[in-house]
Amino acid sequence: MKNPLIPPPVVVAIVASLMWLTNRTLGIGQFDFVWLRPLSVALLIVSLLLMAYAVASFVAVKTTVNPLRPARASSLVTTGIFKFSRNPIYLGDLLMLAAFSLWLGNVVNLAFLMLFVAYINRFQIVPEERALTQLFGENYIAYCARVRRWL
Repeated sequence: MKNPLIPPPVVVAIVASLMWLTNRTLGIGQFDFVWLRPLSVALLIVSLLLMAYAVASFVAVKTTVNPLRPARASSLVTTGIFKFSRNPIYLGDLLMLAAFSLWLGNVVNLAFLMLFVAYINRFQIVPEERALTQLFGENYIAYCARVRRWL
């Protein structure tokens, strides 16, 4: 089984950089409203809290947080935030990128959010799901049937 190659935080940084470059170079798609900055900050805070809660859940059961080595997981976490999303850290990454997109105020950057979801699904989540199915078998399959991939 092939492990993912690019750490998700690097993917987030690349997508954020592309958003910033798009905002700097394209003169189309700009928008602004009075609550733009406060809303983007609130979304960023929610994303950080979501990711911190998910990481704390992994640490509490002493399983790996390393997304490049999903086969090293020692426990299947299905409680807390994991009752609502199988991938709350990636959801937090997406919300962080959405907050940055909102902060920049460029509707064109919404395309990068979709690109992020497609990339993470294909190159990160699918390999993780294969590894977790091999590790936890029917328990993981039943969990996947109960809980959606993102939200």
